[in-house]
Amino acid sequence: MLKKFIALFGAQDMTVGKPFVCLLKFSVPLLIGNIAQMLYSTVDAIIVGEYIGDAALSAVGVSTPIQHLFLVFFMAVGSAVTVMVAQYFGARDYDHLGDTIGNSITLIAVISVVITAVATPLTGSLLRLMNTPPETYDMAVAYLMILFLGAAGNGFYNVLSGILRGLGESVFPLLILLLTVILNTILDIWFVSGLHMGIAGAAWATIISQSISAVLCLIKIMRIRSIVKIKPKMLLLKRRIVGHIVRLGIPTSLQMGIMSLSTMLVQSLVNSMGFLVTTTITALMRIDGFAVLPSHTFSISASTYTGQNTGAGNMERVRQGTRTVFYMCLVFTVVMVAAMLLFGRSMFSLFTDTPAVIDMGMGFIRIMAFAYIAMVFNNVFSGVMRGAGDSMGPMWISVGVNVVLRVPLAYVIAYFTRSLAYPAGNPDSIFWSLLAAMVAGAVVTIIYFRKGRWRNKSIINPNLEVPDAEATV
Repeated sequence: MLKKFIALFGAQDMTVGKPFVCLLKFSVPLLIGNIAQMLYSTVDAIIVGEYIGDAALSAVGVSTPIQHLFLVFFMAVGSAVTVMVAQYFGARDYDHLGDTIGNSITLIAVISVVITAVATPLTGSLLRLMNTPPETYDMAVAYLMILFLGAAGNGFYNVLSGILRGLGESVFPLLILLLTVILNTILDIWFVSGLHMGIAGAAWATIISQSISAVLCLIKIMRIRSIVKIKPKMLLLKRRIVGHIVRLGIPTSLQMGIMSLSTMLVQSLVNSMGFLVTTTITALMRIDGFAVLPSHTFSISASTYTGQNTGAGNMERVRQGTRTVFYMCLVFTVVMVAAMLLFGRSMFSLFTDTPAVIDMGMGFIRIMAFAYIAMVFNNVFSGVMRGAGDSMGPMWISVGVNVVLRVPLAYVIAYFTRSLAYPAGNPDSIFWSLLAAMVAGAVVTIIYFRKGRWRNKSIINPNLEVPDAEATV
């Protein structure tokens, strides 16, 4: 059974074959893998909420924006390396492919050391700046300190799995994720319930599981000798390779970093609304992750597909794939949103049995249902543009709608909805502002995409002849 699955959905050369078939074969394992990734964090939240309590669940939630603020560098390098590997693989340039893999490994090792050294001592101060509720502060500090000490595991997994995806390989990362989800669950229960390590146990379980994932991905890459053989000299940083990683990665890291800062500002507003609201939103974010899975998954698929075909110089095939991946993503998203609306209460009950939390959470879901549809436009078209080598456009769009619209609007709506029941403002303001930002982002992304400037950003073929801009929509 497993051999048949690997044979059907194994490494994909997306420069040949029907776009729908290529994208489906690549996306199915990736989607299952992302579901497993969500289960990875969801299990943490369920076990923390059930065995420790709502305060610990809230601590995990308030820690997330700070964690993302530093870990965006890993995700940015991973995103850049995926595009570079896909383009070099599509162009059959195995020398630069090997240098990219080696340089990315060295770069992530350096970044890991810097993040651990910088983030660990800042943890307490950042939590205080975010108005973290007293009930959750100490647990949030302990949770973040451990995660930052083990940041390397997260970093290497992001980059090494990105390399595999760039090569069209989505099955192996899936198998690794399934294995580590099981391991994470076992360690969570053992550390939290058996050894009574509290929230620190959940953090250690996450670090150990991520580190094992990274090691297994590295072993897989080292064994792909038919494509490239990694040599020690490839680990030496090369100006051209690092330059491409920086050019593609800095816009992504700035985008994610600014989004994390904006999320911290919004989280500060959330924290001021009280313990009930922070607990509700923490639980919602775990459920919300499943709704954004299609957009995230097909954004990666679009990026890899576009990267390989841009490297091969086939922009007509990119046009065909863009249309295909958009409709695939839209269908999957509608199904996930419908499931959330129908079974949301049961989902919330996995994290807490507090009726007020469940009622408030369902109200948030009804607002967010429309935002998830807007995300399809944002993520798919941004994925195509990043795959072609344009990461600046998506960055400015994302930064603009979050900094200029989402954060100020959240505070304005909260200010004008203050009442005796909600002295800091109605918590719905958080999600109305997010909906407005998603819709505005979708409109701007479509306009930028149709202008077609992204089509000439390839690191392989910067002067590529391409179809008319209108034809690429």
